[in-house]
Amino acid sequence: MSSSSEQIVTIELFGQTYTFKAKSEVYEAKEVAEILVNEVDKVQDQQTGQPSTMSNLTILILAALNIANENMELKRNHSRFLLDISERSTGLIRRLDELMP
Repeated sequence: MSSSSEQIVTIELFGQTYTFKAKSEVYEAKEVAEILVNEVDKVQDQQTGQPSTMSNLTILILAALNIANENMELKRNHSRFLLDISERSTGLIRRLDELMP
């Protein structure tokens, strides 16, 4: 049985094909790569019709920043959710303790 690090993932960016070894399950690696491809496409679409000499590197950096921003927002929301659950659980436990004889 081969390890997941031996799985190969291929994506296309800027008309070029890139192949790399995946360090996670191949399905997850393909999904992560697809997120990057989609974000790059979004950044490029935002530039359509504008006189821009944005380099591929700049587009990649903007795409990475967008993904990082989304990741931070998800982490922030997750932290808020955990805090809310913790506070509600504490309140419920307190109420149950008050009802106990």
